[in-house]
This record gives sequence, structure tokens and C-alpha cells, in this order.
Amino acid sequence: MSGTKGGRGRRIVLWRHGQTSWNLERRFQGSTDIELTETGVAQARRAARLLAALQPDAIIASDLKRAAATAGELSAITGHQVSHYSALRETYAGEWQGLTHDEIVGRYGEQYAAWKRGEPVRRGGGELETEVADRAAPVVLEHVEKLPTDGTLVVVSHGGTIRTTIGRLLGLEARHWESLGGLSNCCWSVLGEGARGWRLLEHNAGTLPEPVLGDDD
Repeated sequence: MSGTKGGRGRRIVLWRHGQTSWNLERRFQGSTDIELTETGVAQARRAARLLAALQPDAIIASDLKRAAATAGELSAITGHQVSHYSALRETYAGEWQGLTHDEIVGRYGEQYAAWKRGEPVRRGGGELETEVADRAAPVVLEHVEKLPTDGTLVVVSHGGTIRTTIGRLLGLEARHWESLGGLSNCCWSVLGEGARGWRLLEHNAGTLPEPVLGDDD
């Protein structure tokens, strides 16, 4: 295995689902089960062809349709079955769900501003970001433990859940998680196993990761 993958330790690829109609409308989805658009399916197929080149060893995904369908495109190429988990769903955001960005800012301006400042906020009366990490990160780590030495796990999930999971795995304080920018539809981030824990190797990438060549390798 190390001969084919370079002996560089385990990798986690956190892949956001393809486009939905609510994404286009800037409407907060949360745990609402929205399907991919035709464009979203095409995005997933293109990205799956790239990610298949990483020779993933396993695929896990949120059980919401938009993530499950995205994962299905990679499964079709690699032959790996997808394990689905409700713990990988997007943040439940109560009254915010179904509202557009402008409606949220208009109705819940103080709450929105506090969230952006990194304060613990139950957006719309929903989950805290730390609670999302509490449910998602253990599922990811459970599957990482099953990987071979240089194995790669693909996690197909949602922007908020991916960001909070990355923050937790990197050991960042929750108030700093917002410093990780959002992911575009069907883009991904890559975490690599280092001597001092997990490192963020790629963030919001849409092309295949290139090795780091230089003094910081």
C-alpha cells in the first residue's frame, strides 16, 4: 500500500455535496432533505472522476439525498459501497431552515452577527456548532481507524458539518472555526495525518491535490 500511495499516512477527504435549488436561492437548508439539481449531478460526476484517482479505501456520507446522491457517483466509479449516517447531516437550524440569507439577516440579525463573531449560537433554536462536531467527528474517526496505513477515507457531507469537523480534528477552539472558509458545491478539503495530529492539506479544492514540494513539507 505504501508503495502506491507514497507512504505519507492516512488521508481524510471531506467532500461537499453538489448544487441544489436552495443553494442557488441562498436558502438555508440545514437538515431539510433537498435533492441535487441537474447541475449538481454533473458536478458530482466530474468531481467523482477526480477523486477516484486518489484510490479511496472507503466512502461514508450523510443520509440526506443531496449528499447520498453525490457519494453515489464516486461509488459507481470505485465500486465501494457507501455507509450512510444521520450524524453527518447538516446543522439543524430550526426557524432558519427554508429562509433566504436576506430573510435570516432581516429577522435574526443579532443572532446572525453573534454567530459570525464566533459566539456559541443556537441558530433558529437549533444545534450549536460544537454539537454538530460532537456527532460528526466520532463517525469520521471511527472509519479512519479502519483504514490501512496510507489509506484514504472520503466523507461526503455538508458545508457547515465539514467545517466544524475540520475544526474539531485540527484541535482549534470553536470560536476560531469560522476562520475556515466555506466550501463551494462539490469541492473538498483534505486532512493528512502528521506527527502532531491532523493537518489541513487542501481546503475548498476542486482539482486533484498536488504534493507540497519545498521547505515546509
